[in-house]
Amino acid sequence: MPSLRDIKRRITSVQSTQKITRAMKMVAAAKLRRSQDAIVRARPYAYHLRDLVNNLTKRAEQDAHPLLRQGAGKKIGLVVVTSDRGLCGGYNSNLVNETMSALHSQFRENDVELTVIGRKGIEALTRRACTIRKTYTNLFEGSVLRAAGDIIGEIADEYEQGATHGVYCLYNEFKSAISQRVTLERLLPFEALDDPGALVVDYLYEPSAESMLDGLLRHHLQMQMHRILFEAAASEHGARMTAMDAATNNAGDMIERLTLHYNRARQTTITTEMIDIVGGAEAL
Repeated sequence: MPSLRDIKRRITSVQSTQKITRAMKMVAAAKLRRSQDAIVRARPYAYHLRDLVNNLTKRAEQDAHPLLRQGAGKKIGLVVVTSDRGLCGGYNSNLVNETMSALHSQFRENDVELTVIGRKGIEALTRRACTIRKTYTNLFEGSVLRAAGDIIGEIADEYEQGATHGVYCLYNEFKSAISQRVTLERLLPFEALDDPGALVVDYLYEPSAESMLDGLLRHHLQMQMHRILFEAAASEHGARMTAMDAATNNAGDMIERLTLHYNRARQTTITTEMIDIVGGAEAL
């Protein structure tokens, strides 16, 4: 049975941990607010740009641009967006598990090369049976837009050269502070979607429709990756805030149980000492 000193030391240790988790929750909440503002600003432009490119590609032939054609071969490019830091619940493990599930089900007949973003994903996937093409870390320490362009630029070049059959991205889509959804999104080839309620608009092209389509397709890919990175960042901070809130509450419950245990042990010790004193007095 642990002594009173051991129980007291355990209570102090859990209280220290609770202070850390509470502070991490507050930091994550502040970062989440900034990330929410960023994703709210990024989504409208990315979605409207997608609609614009969608209208353009409806008027173009499928062979009008290499990024519109289905790639040859069995090689698939998969971009997996994880976090650089841990302590965010099942955020990274869900992405890693979904990646391996996709490799063994949806892409089981393809040769998949992974582009992994985030240190935690790199550490987990390097221990799995998969091929990692390239890795990226600490993207938010610089320009996110430039990082998105670097990531998608190489992938688009390879696809345009016919080296890849298709390109997908796996990430956590931000729904709310307590809800993030693992999403598999196809980036290439670009597929025009039929929307019966969409406004049909024709355009005047300068200098030409081909050059405009090439520029807008690449810009569209960059902005979608830019949006995805912000979606992942907001999801990470939301998951970390939720995990730290749960850890803080669990620490509080543990402190209550240990305090009750401490009081009972202390009461038992006092009772034993009193019995010894009374017994000694009766013996005299």
